[in-house]
Amino acid sequence: MKILLSNDDGYQAPGIVALHEALRDLGEVEVVAPEHNNSAKSNALTLHAPLYVNTAPNGFRYVNGTPADCVHIALTGLLGYRPDLVVSGINNGANMGDDTIYSGTVGAAMEGYLFGIPAVAFSQTEKGWAHLDAAARKARELVEYLLAHGSTEQAPWLLNVNIPNRAYEEIKPFKVCRLGRRHAAEQVISQTSPRGDTMYWIGNAGAAKDDAEGTDFHAALSGHPTITPLKVDLTDHDALRYWAQTASSIATPAT
Repeated sequence: MKILLSNDDGYQAPGIVALHEALRDLGEVEVVAPEHNNSAKSNALTLHAPLYVNTAPNGFRYVNGTPADCVHIALTGLLGYRPDLVVSGINNGANMGDDTIYSGTVGAAMEGYLFGIPAVAFSQTEKGWAHLDAAARKARELVEYLLAHGSTEQAPWLLNVNIPNRAYEEIKPFKVCRLGRRHAAEQVISQTSPRGDTMYWIGNAGAAKDDAEGTDFHAALSGHPTITPLKVDLTDHDALRYWAQTASSIATPAT
C-alpha cells in the first residue's frame, strides 16, 4: 500500500510525526507537508509564486505552500506514482461543523479526493497535543481496517475524523455522525501597530450552535472519535426549482 501523508500544521508538527510513526509499517508512507503552519487555508492553491520542495533529515518533504499545494504537486509529478490513500493530520484542534469549510487539514485530504483517491483527515478535538499517542493509535486502527477490507479499492471517499484528547482506554468506539454548526465567529480584534496603523486579527470561532445528538460535536463531547463522510457538491438541490423559476422570470419579463 502507498500512503501520502500531509497536514496543515507543518512538517515538524507533533501530529504528523505521530501519525507517520503509527502508519509507517502499513505500507510505503511518504510525507509531503507545508514548511510552516497553514491552518485555515482550506483548499487554497498557490498560483502566482513558485513552490519549492525540500527534504528534512527524517525524510519528510516540505513545501513553501499550502496543504492543498502539497498534495496537488505530490499527485501531479512529485511522487511519480499514484498513492492508494491520502491521509492528513493529526491536526492540533478540532475540525468539526463549520470548521471543515476553513480547515487546511480537510483541504489537504479533499485535494486527494478531487484527484479520485480515497482520503481521510484526522484531528484532535482540543489543542495542545494531549494524549497524542492515543489519537495516533486510533487513527491507525481506522486506516488499518480500511486497507484490510478493500475500502481503498472502491469509489473515492472523503472522511473527516475527530478524536477526543483522552487516554486510549477512555476513548469510546468510533461513531458516524453529521456535521454540527457553529455560531458566528467572535468579533475581530483591532490593534494599533508601532507605526500607528490599525491592524486586525480574526476572532475565535463561535461556540457550537447545533450540537444535538447525531452531530460530531455531541459525539466527540461524549468521548467518541467521530467519522463524517464528506462530499464536495455544494449545490443547494432543494432550491434549484425556486431559482429556476426566478431565472425564467428574469429572462421573460411580464408584458
